[in-house]
Amino acid sequence: MSFKNTIIFGDSYSTFKGYIPSGYAFFYSEDEKSVTDVRNVADTWWHQLITETNSNLVLNDSWSGSTIGYTGYNNSDCSKTSSFIHRLHLLKDLGFFKKNKIDTVFVFGGTNDSWSNAPIGDPKYFGFENDDFYTVLPAISYFFKTLKDTLPDANIICIINTELKVDIAKGLKNACDFYEVKYICLEDIDKISGHPSVKGMTQIKNQILSSLYGEIKDSLK
Repeated sequence: MSFKNTIIFGDSYSTFKGYIPSGYAFFYSEDEKSVTDVRNVADTWWHQLITETNSNLVLNDSWSGSTIGYTGYNNSDCSKTSSFIHRLHLLKDLGFFKKNKIDTVFVFGGTNDSWSNAPIGDPKYFGFENDDFYTVLPAISYFFKTLKDTLPDANIICIINTELKVDIAKGLKNACDFYEVKYICLEDIDKISGHPSVKGMTQIKNQILSSLYGEIKDSLK
């Protein structure tokens, strides 16, 4: 199994200094004073995954502390900065998806929407208005709708973190079901200060591969 041209939309869990766009905040780096023991990019879940599957990562669009929706920490407005929605629109406006034939998308978010206590809102799948994106559930749905509209033929995979607020974990699953996006629910990930350790990164990679390989085997029956 190989992902020919892959993009990641993520938060701190998917960052590493020097491997994300310039100006994006990072959590993981080679700094020996780092909070976790992840100090080598080769230890990240995504680097392990790309390497083991001999795949091509076109862009790691991950920003530490980022929310899917427009409401960040301390009720900050992320509509023009770090939000997943804004970053997706920015890539579209820059013509990224016309220049790059993306076949696989990994979406690993929702953690900061949960931690920041952003307003949850009510589920919504159509008829979106801008104000909707300041609440979590409509923002999640709109992000996946826009992603599907932009890349209708791509394989989109949503990774759902452990320890999310129940409403947000459920909202991610429901949005994925509605827009026919595959999701993988992580289990028992080793963390330090809420972030994956080296062991946790490998667990994430293994659970993704196990889920995807299982799906392939099932389709061959």
